[in-house]
Amino acid sequence: MLSPEKNARLTQVGPETPGGRLLRRYWQALWPASDFTAAAPKKRLTVLSEDLVVYRGDDGKFGCVAERCTHRGCSLYYGFVEGSDIRCPYHGWKFAPDGRCLEQPFEPENSTYRDRVRQRAYPVEELGGMLFVYMGPLPAPLLPRWDVLVRNDGKRKLQMRPTLRCNWLQAQENTADTVHTYYLHGHTMLLKGMESPGALYFHRPIASYDYALCEWGISKRCFYDLGNGNLEEEVRPPLIFPNILRIPVGINETQHFRTPVNDTSTRVFVAWFTPNEKGIDEPQTVPFEILEEATEPNGDYAMNNFDSHDRMAWETQGAIVDRSVEHLGVSDTGVVMLRKLLDEQIAIVEAGGEPMGVLRDPAKNTIIEFKSHTVNRLTAVI
Repeated sequence: MLSPEKNARLTQVGPETPGGRLLRRYWQALWPASDFTAAAPKKRLTVLSEDLVVYRGDDGKFGCVAERCTHRGCSLYYGFVEGSDIRCPYHGWKFAPDGRCLEQPFEPENSTYRDRVRQRAYPVEELGGMLFVYMGPLPAPLLPRWDVLVRNDGKRKLQMRPTLRCNWLQAQENTADTVHTYYLHGHTMLLKGMESPGALYFHRPIASYDYALCEWGISKRCFYDLGNGNLEEEVRPPLIFPNILRIPVGINETQHFRTPVNDTSTRVFVAWFTPNEKGIDEPQTVPFEILEEATEPNGDYAMNNFDSHDRMAWETQGAIVDRSVEHLGVSDTGVVMLRKLLDEQIAIVEAGGEPMGVLRDPAKNTIIEFKSHTVNRLTAVI
């Protein structure tokens, strides 16, 4: 269990909170680039409890600024995009993508006031059709070149799940919880008469499991009991610290980016990549779809697919789960490890250091790949 104070330390995402300062050291998934058009070049988005305006300039480059104009607080969402800049609709103050004030109409011509005024702004980069924002101290680290976003030898698609009505850590703790797949996914699906490959795969007795710290976060292994003393080992992709899930889904490689909107809601983007059989590059169109929440007619969770299972488990814990009343067991070893790691990395940032997984060396950022799970059959030692 955690004290209320420690729980707040790990879950709060605002700019002046310990957890929020840590999360700002990483690029956060923002929105698919293709959803910004000439007719609709701007979006209001809240990320890490900050209200932002993201816009596509006339030159095709993206900008991200605080929504409220630093002059008198008018929303820049209604502003005018001019080249790569944005102009406030109220009095015409014009800002560059880096927040510099370029023009202040109605101020004296020889005034240097604009040199002393700055709009809060954040760098935005596009990778594989997805926009990412960096909201931490400059200089920004390198945007990790995840294989699902840079490979071209197949088809890529982007997806946004319905916004989670809970804190981001509840979703990420699920990634460090190996054994939940047996009941939440496998058992549930079979009771509903849905014998999908996924349900049958996960509805096998789990003999043991283990976790270890690795370069990107936490590595995971699971051993299934096949009977007659035989085990099947599953090596799962690591939990990518702090808020990314990587899973193999059949022939697809899939990565979930869990972007905290605020303390009690989370936006989930999914990048799918399906390699082609020839292993040769092909043109990328990167379709983007927004999923609707699956519910029963009475509003209950549908519980007929893995996404609905997870959403039920995370959201019914509460908007921010009260971890002071938990009763954790051995099966929660991975969850405890994640919480400890999160606390340790927050402390590193507080001490002026750089947390794990932050990239600065271009040589280490050509492409970041995670092999799909490998399965080995072995005889249990009794």
